[in-house]
Amino acid sequence: MTIESASQKLVKEFKSRRTVRAGSLITTVFGDSIAPRGGTVWLGSLIEVMQDFGISERLVRTSVFRLVKDGWLQSSQIGRRSFYSLTDEGRERFQQATHKIYGEPATSWGGEWCLVFLTDLDTGLRESVRRELGWLGFGALSSSVLAHPTPELIDLDTTLRRLGVIDDVIVMRGLTIVNEPSVRRLAQTGWSIDDIDNRYASFVERFRPLIAAYGKSGDVKPQTAFLIRTLLIQEYRKVLLRDPQLPAELLPANWHGSAAYQLCRNLYLAVYEHADAYLSAAMETANGSLPPPSRQFMQRFGGLNKS
Repeated sequence: MTIESASQKLVKEFKSRRTVRAGSLITTVFGDSIAPRGGTVWLGSLIEVMQDFGISERLVRTSVFRLVKDGWLQSSQIGRRSFYSLTDEGRERFQQATHKIYGEPATSWGGEWCLVFLTDLDTGLRESVRRELGWLGFGALSSSVLAHPTPELIDLDTTLRRLGVIDDVIVMRGLTIVNEPSVRRLAQTGWSIDDIDNRYASFVERFRPLIAAYGKSGDVKPQTAFLIRTLLIQEYRKVLLRDPQLPAELLPANWHGSAAYQLCRNLYLAVYEHADAYLSAAMETANGSLPPPSRQFMQRFGGLNKS
């Protein structure tokens, strides 16, 4: 199987799904491709590139409207053209997701936990905080206590401030003093580890043929590279944002998340430059082509300049 035929099979499978979440895919395109290259794009060029995924112009417009309504995007008009960019809140959320999606897995752990107590919050606000911290990987030990062994403390602080609860919750550090089997059982009940592991296994099965095909030819067309890179991050993101990224000490043997990370990293390194060439040709801003990728972009997956 060639890389072209493997990518066509991948796109065909995506198009055949009973429910295509166009908003989710557009979010992936913004986060992976547009945000690191200025964060603004002409709607017309976004509509054009989404056609290759089977997303119609009407569906793109509807999805972008919803992203604006939900506070992710904002629009500006220049002549008859509409341009969309990230809001401050959208940029903040993308930054948090970037840490998680493209960051390297935790390699060591000293048994510490970060605990967040929601006791003083009313029921509605408590649920909002639980949901938002869930995106950061926090699991629920009880209805009012959340925990994470290796959180991004900057993201935690930013989220609590954005929600307006920084003075109403208690954040503590704790240290594991019980035996390892008990802590593993805690991880199983607090984070649905088996379900996440199965999702990682499915991801590896789906994308392994692409990295194998690339290894045979070593070349890929720019447009094909963009399709692969986008669907790669779309499917990896869907699993990863469920994953609290617990340290190895808390995970089961033969954890598929490790293989998924390595496959995603290798395939991303193989196609990202070709995909960027396509983006430079296909995407427009008010000033012409997208600007070059930011320096931070090159730090993805531990460094994109690494072989």
